[in-house]
Amino acid sequence: MTGELWTAEIGPAAYDGPAEKYQTAILEQYKLYVEMADRISARRALANTFFLTLNSAIFTSIGVFWTVRPDASLGWLTLPLLALMAQCAAWFWLLRAYRELNRVKYRVIGDLEQRLPASPFWRAEYPVLRGVPLSAVEQVLPVFFAVLYAAGVLVAVTS
Repeated sequence: MTGELWTAEIGPAAYDGPAEKYQTAILEQYKLYVEMADRISARRALANTFFLTLNSAIFTSIGVFWTVRPDASLGWLTLPLLALMAQCAAWFWLLRAYRELNRVKYRVIGDLEQRLPASPFWRAEYPVLRGVPLSAVEQVLPVFFAVLYAAGVLVAVTS
């Protein structure tokens, strides 16, 4: 990715004055890009919170209003099940899109750090990270809720 990041015509010589102006420009772009990556992470967390709250409210509503097993066939439960499955799919794909966007943004941050005196993220923090990434854990939640919805409809129809 490094070759695609840097503009060949723009280097320290393109900036009038001391080389510090070029380094300052790189640092400013780096700070802006880190802030943009942080905003993407915040939006992902907000979307995750929205869908988790929505699904928790749906489960709470089902628990409160399901005092007696509904006398409904699979046909009557298909439309709500499809709507809930579509909502879980939207949640899953949205999280996946945010994960991919962040992956690329942090790769660019790593490339920008190559022109800075230190590389706190790409060379220090990133290689030390262990375990399953949070974004992978997040994507299990929509699948979990979809399975619960399908199981609930199956129990309602067969019991």
